[in-house]
Amino acid sequence: MTTAPATEENEGDLVVRREGSAGIIRLNRPKAINAMTLEMSLGIDAALDRFEADPAVAVVLLEGAGERGLCAGGDIRGLYQSSKAGGDLGKVFWRQEYVMNARIAKYPKPYVAFMDGLVMGGGVGLSAHGRHRVVTERTKLAMPEVGLGFFPDVGGTWLLSRAPGELGTYFGLTGQTMNGPDAIYARFGDAVVPSGKLAELRDVLTKVRPGTSSDEIASLIEGFATGETSGPVAALRPRIDKWFAFDRMQDILAALRQDGSDLALSTLKTLGEKSPRGMVVTLKLLRLARSASSLEHCLVREYRAALEVFRSDDFREGVRAAVIDKDRDPKWSPAAIEDVTMEMVAPYFAEIGADELVFDPAR
Repeated sequence: MTTAPATEENEGDLVVRREGSAGIIRLNRPKAINAMTLEMSLGIDAALDRFEADPAVAVVLLEGAGERGLCAGGDIRGLYQSSKAGGDLGKVFWRQEYVMNARIAKYPKPYVAFMDGLVMGGGVGLSAHGRHRVVTERTKLAMPEVGLGFFPDVGGTWLLSRAPGELGTYFGLTGQTMNGPDAIYARFGDAVVPSGKLAELRDVLTKVRPGTSSDEIASLIEGFATGETSGPVAALRPRIDKWFAFDRMQDILAALRQDGSDLALSTLKTLGEKSPRGMVVTLKLLRLARSASSLEHCLVREYRAALEVFRSDDFREGVRAAVIDKDRDPKWSPAAIEDVTMEMVAPYFAEIGADELVFDPAR
């Protein structure tokens, strides 16, 4: 087969090109660990349109520029500034992003994500809904949004609620990091490929024939994989399942206090740093996600909650403490789990009329 020359579409924050039979989407903000802007999200959508329509494209490959990671998440600074100014970037950005997350999950051609290095928040949404999720020994995957007064979005509640036992509850509430094998065990990844083999795997993917099935792509990837299926968190699962089995944050905290082990107390300390309101909202979203019939149902619920978060002092305070001033000392409102009332939480789950998230059945 003759390999077509690479054709450049855009050399900016997003690089879109065809290399042989592979449609390449490269996040290209390495200094920001490829944090995604609205413009990048729109560009990815356009690339998916183009590659879906191109019969010469056999597979789509998502990768990140630089050595630090695939994607650190969304452009938090931009969202913070818009929230402070009473703008609507949250409404526009998250609508675009969530619709794209659902599209990736249903994409008709094999979609391969190289989840090397840091993969957080919005980066999880771009990769973990894909058909072929390749992690490495350098992968550090996390959904740390509760530490920003937010919750695991981009379909994170769907993914986390389908992890074994209570691992999703644990990762969603604590924001703790998964390594590559952990991600396999938690069902966020499919194969561990050594980072030193990614270039070779990438080269092979550019040469697959159009019409190659997802099963054939999976077999090809497995030829480069280590075969690891679980990481350190698997050994902790019996304890995590016991501590995080409850539907109320107060009961989870009480179980950790009662256990009293070093791990339980360190987990308790981690939770003590998070937004109390964010944890209550997250736990409810995760429990509702367990009975959801589709990713889209979770995304609709997440969008309602996200718009409420965007208006909240907790979001602005969380971003200020973590990203703007970096003092790591957020002043949450309220400051204690016991003070989070049903009246405070209810607006996060209310229907939003004309602003509801809608999916195009043709995509």
